[in-house]
Amino acid sequence: MSAKAALTLLRANLDQLRSSGRTRVALNEHGREALRHLVREPLTSRANAGPKRVFEQPAPLPPPGPTTPAPVVASQDLIEVPGSSLEEQLAHLAAMAEDDPKPRALGTLRSTMVFAVGNPRSEVMFIGEAPGAEEERQREPFVGPAGQLLTKIIAAMGAKREDVYISNICKFRPSTGEGQGSGNRQPTKDEMNACLPYIRTEISLIRPRVIVALGATASTGLGIEGPVGRLRGKFQAFDGVPVMITYHPSYLLRQEAEGRGNEAKRAVWEDLLKVMEQLGWPISEKQRGYFKPKA
Repeated sequence: MSAKAALTLLRANLDQLRSSGRTRVALNEHGREALRHLVREPLTSRANAGPKRVFEQPAPLPPPGPTTPAPVVASQDLIEVPGSSLEEQLAHLAAMAEDDPKPRALGTLRSTMVFAVGNPRSEVMFIGEAPGAEEERQREPFVGPAGQLLTKIIAAMGAKREDVYISNICKFRPSTGEGQGSGNRQPTKDEMNACLPYIRTEISLIRPRVIVALGATASTGLGIEGPVGRLRGKFQAFDGVPVMITYHPSYLLRQEAEGRGNEAKRAVWEDLLKVMEQLGWPISEKQRGYFKPKA
């Protein structure tokens, strides 16, 4: 294992320990010597590099109801990833994405890579379009206002954010030029295609039973063309994996600001009820009644 991949694993493990309240880790002499070896080995530095948060390893969801075999993603465009465990493979994949010259050669993406977050053994995977300003700052997808709404939506499904796996089609924030500030834009097809092997490989490693594509940009990145209004409400497919396309949380925020939030939220919730049914998750009458017009 390279020093960079090893340090990526180390950071992920330390993040997990810190989230559980541990702030000190004891090392024996063998561990101290291994760490000294890693520090001595030169690493490539980046001007915009911040603390890495690749993924967390929370407790998995409770066992679902009736199950179906996990789909197998086709080998087309997949990246060979070393590692003896799923966590190690994802850490390697994140390091490879950060060093890949193809997205950077476009000259239209910013340099900070934002990979994924959540439980890599989850049976549901949420995919958005690209990181924004807050995601770039924290190096974690869906942490801005739209991400906070997504967390609430996941809670309404009876799960926690750390129970599911959350990623983006494009691993870098699209650039708008000098003085970008908090401004964002959608990634182009070229920008998404440059990162597509990574999301394909993530899907093949995680093998989710259902993918939730958030917005038209995410579905287009998966090769499913068309407006969300026409595609939502029924399962599509990506390399054999059922895909539910629904509105992006940022769309819900815009609709709410214009006084049409309840209608849009109900549409998304109907899509997610079908996801829960597909997974065999329990659904209460209260959940079925969310956002329904009052009689």
